[in-house]
Amino acid sequence: MSADRSMYASITQSLQPRDFHDRIYAGEVLRLGELQPMHELVDFTRAFLEEALAPFSPVEIHRYLSHQQQTERFGQLQRDFSRSPEVKRLWRAVFEAAGLDAGGLARDSLYLRFQPHQDPDNVVPRARSTATIAFHRDTWGSNLYAQTNWWAPIYEIDAGRTFAIYPSLWDRPVANTSAGFDLAALLERSKAGGRNAVDADEAIPHLAEQLQVADATPVVITPGEIIAFSSAHAHAGVPNSTGLTRISLETRTLWIDDVREGRGAPNVDGHAPWMSPGMFRRVSDEVPLNEILGVPRLVPFTGPFPPARHTTIDDMADC
Repeated sequence: MSADRSMYASITQSLQPRDFHDRIYAGEVLRLGELQPMHELVDFTRAFLEEALAPFSPVEIHRYLSHQQQTERFGQLQRDFSRSPEVKRLWRAVFEAAGLDAGGLARDSLYLRFQPHQDPDNVVPRARSTATIAFHRDTWGSNLYAQTNWWAPIYEIDAGRTFAIYPSLWDRPVANTSAGFDLAALLERSKAGGRNAVDADEAIPHLAEQLQVADATPVVITPGEIIAFSSAHAHAGVPNSTGLTRISLETRTLWIDDVREGRGAPNVDGHAPWMSPGMFRRVSDEVPLNEILGVPRLVPFTGPFPPARHTTIDDMADC
């Protein structure tokens, strides 16, 4: 696979929230390269990692820790990072620099992802803190079609140390296991046994057919850039045998008014039994989204809540 920068719509100034989200819901992948807070977040994250992992280089840390040590160490770093007030402040500044008001936006956890180098013939347990994530749509698990993914590298990456998006599957249904994905049961197991009580394969629904797709496109952007794309896009981690650990940032957001009004990307093949608004918190004050909407943390999925108004390219042409 080779990187294809034509996949992105490059954004050099902030957008209005309506324009931003309508473009996301229509399947665009927005590449934002001019956000000063994103550069500050990269600098902060590098300092955090280099202090925590000294004397070793963060991208070479897999050479010095066993797989079990990596699982435990990365899990602790992920927890410390996501709870950091400075990380929360910087992510809020990133959203605001992109044109999104913190009072109208809800976010998921602020995730620091490690993808260590792994020899192709070396089979190790699929812990959530180290595994390469399999093919999926994030909406298969959440059933929230207003959901936007944000992703950024902390150190240099290449086409062998990243993840790939499948643009041709945007509106093409594929067979998957979402109908049997019981998020309520998985959250109970995680609560009782910790994050790695549920491994990386159990944590998401999976593809259930053999695909022949020619346009799997690795995401290759530079530290300080960030991409935003609909959680309904099919994507997967690229197996990393490059000799370096890939370290990246990610989160997911929802524009709260769009959840209320049923706006979002099309659901072409998601059948999970639950919606998960309780996994999101308003950026301005961390109030859980389900409390704002007046619903439980998990809502049985019988269709979009409320009935969805999906945005299409034709809708955008009428704006």
